[in-house]
Amino acid sequence: MTLIDFGRAICSNLLTAESREWLVTNGIGGYASGTIANLLTRRYHGLLVAALNPPLGRTVLAAKLDETIIYNDHTYHLFTNRWLNGVVDPHGYRHIERFRLEGSIPVWTFSLSDALLEKWIWMQPGANTTYIHYRLLRASAPLEINSKMLVNYRDFHAETKAADLRMDVRRIENGLRVEAVEQTIPFYLFSPNTKIEIKNEWYRGFSLATEQYRGFAGIDDHLNAGDFCQVLYSGDTLTIIISTDSDPNLDGKSALAERQTYETSIAARVPELPVELALAADQFIIRRAAPKDGTGGHSIMAGYPWFGDWGRDTMISLPGLTLATGRPEIARSILRTFSRFVDQGMLPNRFPDYGETPEYNTVDATLWYFEAIRAYYAATGDTTLLQELLPILQDIIGWHERGTRYQIHRDPADGLLYAGEPGVQLTWMDAKWGDWVVTPRIGKPVEINALWYNALHSLVSFCEVLNKPANHYGQLADHAKTGFERFWDKETGYCFDVIDTPFGNDSALRPNQLFAVSLHHSPLSAERQKAVVDVCARQLLTSHGLRSLGPNETGYIGVYGGDAQKRDGSYHQGTVWGWLIGPFASAHLKVYANPKTTRTFIEPFFRHLAEHGLGSISEIFDGDPPFTPRGCIAQAWSVAEIIRVWHETQS
Repeated sequence: MTLIDFGRAICSNLLTAESREWLVTNGIGGYASGTIANLLTRRYHGLLVAALNPPLGRTVLAAKLDETIIYNDHTYHLFTNRWLNGVVDPHGYRHIERFRLEGSIPVWTFSLSDALLEKWIWMQPGANTTYIHYRLLRASAPLEINSKMLVNYRDFHAETKAADLRMDVRRIENGLRVEAVEQTIPFYLFSPNTKIEIKNEWYRGFSLATEQYRGFAGIDDHLNAGDFCQVLYSGDTLTIIISTDSDPNLDGKSALAERQTYETSIAARVPELPVELALAADQFIIRRAAPKDGTGGHSIMAGYPWFGDWGRDTMISLPGLTLATGRPEIARSILRTFSRFVDQGMLPNRFPDYGETPEYNTVDATLWYFEAIRAYYAATGDTTLLQELLPILQDIIGWHERGTRYQIHRDPADGLLYAGEPGVQLTWMDAKWGDWVVTPRIGKPVEINALWYNALHSLVSFCEVLNKPANHYGQLADHAKTGFERFWDKETGYCFDVIDTPFGNDSALRPNQLFAVSLHHSPLSAERQKAVVDVCARQLLTSHGLRSLGPNETGYIGVYGGDAQKRDGSYHQGTVWGWLIGPFASAHLKVYANPKTTRTFIEPFFRHLAEHGLGSISEIFDGDPPFTPRGCIAQAWSVAEIIRVWHETQS
């Protein structure tokens, strides 16, 4: 029995049907996504958002299918559109009898008088290919499906004006070939044994409500490339395929069986884990070629629909998405892939969409790399990989001792890491609007130094396993632990968030101090660990994660929304982050040693699977009740940390 199974109370109510979004992915960065209502609300929605420069270069090629049914002399529209003037027409959601996920595959059941029609959408693993498959479950007469294929060719962050884009549409065997004029990559629309008519007509003024809430124009145009028409009898099927491949599998039934076999194999790795979480984890795992030699490798997509694979997010997510789901070989591939991107002792934070030089603007991604390797070795005992990576890890520490980009360096006075300079944001609290860095955190951030201490102790352990000298790293760790005493604020009874800032020590209550408890090696005494957990539980904990700033602090913002400047200004100023439930739960388990109680902190997320990005966990939530989900509908580290805590509390 799937957790995601809705009837008319959800499906036939536009407010609820358009607020729940589905997602399918292909493992190379491409995806398809939309709403239950078959209504576009984001620029990122589409039936094929292809990764033309895998895993990035994501481009909206097919926006939606507008299906009209003729049955027993009646006409039924299955789609819903909201137009520039705010009018919703037609109201196809009113015909949705049921919506469910079969694995990760969204399935609609439409009730049309005495007929029942199913619609399935999935992607082929490893290809920019989307299948839309119909099954006529019940009918007393022939049923005719007429589908308008609305296409585009634009960056998924953009919006289209019809006058700015010319498209060439041509007939081919079993379908249509579509090419944006002066573009290089054509794509194809197939449907065997279907009557297809070229239209090449623009539909203007789709109103995207979620984009408008986010402060954008939220108006898009799409081209009807052609009409697909077929008559079905009870028991018949129809498949429409959208692909950048000129020769995909045109057999919908076998393609569906292939997808289902793939998902069954993923879920079988951890049969005790809810299947929704196992499949959600898989959606973030992507292929990424290593630099220079271009050999195959893996990475982790930070979030759908708009994030790429970020170094920080990848390393934080790795234990939950790979190790706790029984896929250590993927973890190994990710660790090796990223080792080839290390530069001046740093991992890249972000890979640009179109292949430009990676951005090395993070202080913590590299330190999380040590923790990911520690977790991997603890799970596998793989000394071969440890031997391969040890020189890279030693070089990283050397760069941090000498100093690298953005004034990142070890302070010889207290053994702690200093980082930052005006105009840049280096920690995970990285919101920036123009020249305004919202939370600059220049100085010595608490979580960075907890990670630094953890990395040094981990390296000592690695050296000991491999019979390599470890004394120097042990001395660095001891010095950092002594220096970490400076973070304790006797007045508040918890840690400063940042010390040695240009303005002194920052005593704002934030969740970053939790990492000084939750990481494998903690620099805090047991008494102070408990104090940190307790204050975060009292003031930062919510049903869906932790607030990024205490509600009693100056600058707290409890609702995330508005234009980009307002959203960036509130991103780390009270907004709840789902992934932070992970370090909180691990810290609570360390302090109170009660797995049963710890697991209660993640239970609300299982209900959340049916609330926003269906079958996945959102990026952020409002800081004020009812903690409305915001941001990405599916976030890697949110899913990863729930799975990691679930695994950690099994015993």
